[in-house]
Amino acid sequence: MADPQSGRSPRKLGAKRYLWLLGAVVPGLTMLAWVLVQLTGLPVFWWTGPIMAFILVPLFDHVVNVREDMSAFDSPDDLGNDRFYRGANLLYLPGQYLSLVFVCWLWSGGGWVTMSTLDKFGLMTTTGIVGGIAINAAHELGHRRASAERRLSKIALAQTGYGHFFVEHNRGHHLRVATAEDPASARLGESVYRFIPRSVLGGLRSAWQLETARLARAGKPWWSPANDILHAWLLTATLFTGLVAWFGTVIIPWLLGQAVIGVCLLETVNYLEHYGLRRQRLDDGGYEPVGPRHSWNSDTLIANVFLYHLQRHSDHHANPHKPYQTLQHSDLAPQLPAGYGTLLVLAWCPPVWRRVMDRRVLAHYGGDIRLAAHKPDDVPRGSSDDAGGRVAYP
Repeated sequence: MADPQSGRSPRKLGAKRYLWLLGAVVPGLTMLAWVLVQLTGLPVFWWTGPIMAFILVPLFDHVVNVREDMSAFDSPDDLGNDRFYRGANLLYLPGQYLSLVFVCWLWSGGGWVTMSTLDKFGLMTTTGIVGGIAINAAHELGHRRASAERRLSKIALAQTGYGHFFVEHNRGHHLRVATAEDPASARLGESVYRFIPRSVLGGLRSAWQLETARLARAGKPWWSPANDILHAWLLTATLFTGLVAWFGTVIIPWLLGQAVIGVCLLETVNYLEHYGLRRQRLDDGGYEPVGPRHSWNSDTLIANVFLYHLQRHSDHHANPHKPYQTLQHSDLAPQLPAGYGTLLVLAWCPPVWRRVMDRRVLAHYGGDIRLAAHKPDDVPRGSSDDAGGRVAYP
């Protein structure tokens, strides 16, 4: 049956499902970098990861400029039960680890290339982007109810050593999102460089408290083999030890560096997802329920398929167990002016970020800064207070 507006059939439009395989291509960026350097002799291609993530994908999103519901011609039940989408997500993991072994070989002197220190930094950055997006793949797997997929989530997190994310994101962040108690919710006026240490340390502390409390309720000590954090960290220790034993100690700084880049990429995404947004206190002292108004959304097509609909963040927080392919756009959510690739670059330039985003936060709250997430002394530059708590930009 044809769509009455477009005249196109659901089957023809269903070909868009294959776009989800693009996510599994990301780990191949390291191999692509090596091939391009071999073919051209240009070392700039060791930086293929940042070139793709922060230049080409935003450019493609701007050129394609498609913001549509990719599931408009399928029922949510059909999409949710379709194993193709589960497989598209799982495909990331084998590519991720083949990529990691490959770059360790290159860092140790393989690949028939001579790499300068700068070249290795470029490859480290590309590898870190693969690891950072692996955290997003782990994020999707960690929300699944199947125990096998939850175990695979920890494996995906091993490359960056961020295994506690499995605990904190699911049992901490989703409960406390857009509140003062959530370390992963950025305040209005807070720079990403202040946010990342606060989020990393606060998330680690919270994860440990949550996991030890869970074990205590079960009558188990914190050092129990059932400790999800220790289990995840053991995976990282085993992975790194095995790689160093195979390729030598020369890879250690690059292995650690790519993990740091992956974590910083993930935390920058956390920064922009809830920047300045706050759930309001209720009369009983608790917070209002999580709603679309508490997450920034973006519906750019290319970035969404690479990130498994992470940009439809409001629906994800409202329905954490909803598979990525069924997440829907929400008109009630505040909208980012561009996709994540563009906004990540803006976040790393705080004056530009604040000029672009602070006014959007205030507009979201009708100009009333008291409703936004901020410290009492955190009034955006270029603003003026009046008795009603409203601010205005020139």
